[in-house]
Amino acid sequence: MKPSGRKVCFMTGASGRLGSEIALSVAGQGYTVFFTWHSSEEKATETLEKIRWISPESTMVRCDVSKPGDIKSAFELFSKQFDRLDLLIASASNFYSTPLPEVTEEEWDSLVNTNLKGTFFTMQEAARIMQHQPFVSRIITMTDISADLVWRNFAPYTVSKTGIQHLTKIFAKKFAPSILVNSIAPGTVTINPEKDMDTPEEMIKKIPLKRLGDPLDIVRTIIFLLESDYITGQIINVDGGRLLQ
Repeated sequence: MKPSGRKVCFMTGASGRLGSEIALSVAGQGYTVFFTWHSSEEKATETLEKIRWISPESTMVRCDVSKPGDIKSAFELFSKQFDRLDLLIASASNFYSTPLPEVTEEEWDSLVNTNLKGTFFTMQEAARIMQHQPFVSRIITMTDISADLVWRNFAPYTVSKTGIQHLTKIFAKKFAPSILVNSIAPGTVTINPEKDMDTPEEMIKKIPLKRLGDPLDIVRTIIFLLESDYITGQIINVDGGRLLQ
């Protein structure tokens, strides 16, 4: 077990572009980072190599967050290596179009089990550790502004993100004042030509600040929450004003 002098972060979903930037920024704030990956070991390894330049004790583990057993196993490994948990970032997510009325049970389970069920059981395992610590710890969930929009072709995805926002508030009320629980809801930060319905130009037209988001916009919000000790149960939209439309 590592000595407890350095703060420790448990993070899911750190191998994508946004997740990788978040993990690096947290390491830069003085945290050792223990993160999970599922489908891309190569990207996860690249992320870990970068993090270890800042935080040598950081590590990773494969975990399918749609399976509570995998989550429990990841936390058991975490607890063997570290004796404290200061921060949970629940970032693992699945996203793709599911036009109505053709949504299948397999698509529903893929999106809701990864996004909503996975986030719940990750938060639950973290809270079991955090509630017994003699200091204030934090949980940050990553949701989406789609929770406040009506996206006809993404029903399972948006339902899952709406559920996470409600879970954030429930956990915040249950575990105050020892655990601060908040959610960040990004607008469009990354573009995936295979999954996004609109072009970047079309998306920008919907954003009052006339640009797409950048991972740094999310990183700054996380740092803000790490420095704040009087905010809990909040959903912070980082969307360039998109929800004003």
